[in-house]
Amino acid sequence: MKKFFIHTMGCKSNQFESSIIEENLENNGLKKVNDIKNANIYILNSCSVTHKSDNEALYLLRAAKHKNSKIVTILTGCIAQIEKEKLLKYDFIDYVIGNDEKLHLYKYLSEHEHFCANDIMQLDKFNKVELIDTSKTRASLKIQDGCDNRCTYCIIWKARGKSRSADIDFIIDQINKYSNNGFKEVILTGIHIGQWGKDLGLELPDLLKAIEEKTTIERYRLGSLNPTEITNELLDILKTSQKFCPHFHLSLQSANDKTLKSMNRFYKTQDYLNLIDKINQTFELPFLGSDIITGFAGESDEDFEITRKNLEYSGLTQIHTFPYSQREGTVGAAMENQVPENIKNTRASIIKNISKQKFNDFIQKNIGKTHELLIEKHTDKHTKNLKGLTRNYLSVQIESDRQDLFNTLQHVKITKFENNIIYGELI
Repeated sequence: MKKFFIHTMGCKSNQFESSIIEENLENNGLKKVNDIKNANIYILNSCSVTHKSDNEALYLLRAAKHKNSKIVTILTGCIAQIEKEKLLKYDFIDYVIGNDEKLHLYKYLSEHEHFCANDIMQLDKFNKVELIDTSKTRASLKIQDGCDNRCTYCIIWKARGKSRSADIDFIIDQINKYSNNGFKEVILTGIHIGQWGKDLGLELPDLLKAIEEKTTIERYRLGSLNPTEITNELLDILKTSQKFCPHFHLSLQSANDKTLKSMNRFYKTQDYLNLIDKINQTFELPFLGSDIITGFAGESDEDFEITRKNLEYSGLTQIHTFPYSQREGTVGAAMENQVPENIKNTRASIIKNISKQKFNDFIQKNIGKTHELLIEKHTDKHTKNLKGLTRNYLSVQIESDRQDLFNTLQHVKITKFENNIIYGELI
């Protein structure tokens, strides 16, 4: 029996698609292994957000061949889609499979087609592939693919194509299948889920109303949204929902209007600061995450200081921060006044410290509060405690190993934060 090892880089859509690849191969008689030493096939589902991720992917493939010259290497994901045939020049890459084609990976292995990455910009329909992965506690469901934005720092639209939406009936059917298979929570993912429905003459609130009315799932969580997509209508639906988990991830990228404009982002900092305040007033202790890029082309010390002050003032819970990395083929890479690496990294460190303080403050606000906890299907590998996730995205441990509580919803009181672990007690 052939055995495969899969390595996933990048976003939640890639993680979801790797699960699709796994099921596709296992349904055709291959066996997944958790150690590359035991594999005949090495699959890398790549990310191409930066050149660093490109280089990392090539390093991993080269290393796999170096360890075992007979292993079959397959590169798929965003690098495969963007770079295409030119990747076959490397003797450590055996197959190059595009982003849409990877969902049926076994077909290319069985037919020995070593390259397939069609023009993804020609795709108009969402590729509806079913997934039931009962090994995880929380289910993921990709509801959208592609992106119609043209942010100057980003190349992903070239790797993912136009925005394409799964239809409501498919989404409702998949969520109910998850529920029937014992899942309590589903995460709605995509490349830009705020654009869901645009190609169908619908909007995201239409989908959320249907999920509320037509599914039996107990909790759902939304992926990343642009601040302009969180409308009053959307908030009205979410605040009355019995299923929605008050966890928002805002794709902000900067807290300075000049930088946002050069990134081709269509909103102002004050507008989303007001939105953050509104969300915090609408929900009880919502988790508000965000993305921030430091050192984008042309970002001066004064520009960064404005970003720092705005983020410090903001009601965010946590800030995912990374220094800007030039990506060949983007507008941003060709801009003047590129910021030196050491300055980018210093700025990123400053924002990470702000994020750490905000997250700690958020945890303290939750101590003594009662939350609904979805307990994982396994104990923590270090402490052997039960662990789970609250609706507002806190990972909480209970000092117990009761397996009868796996994959159940329990009410817990948050008691303490110690050694970077949040503890709770069953009620």
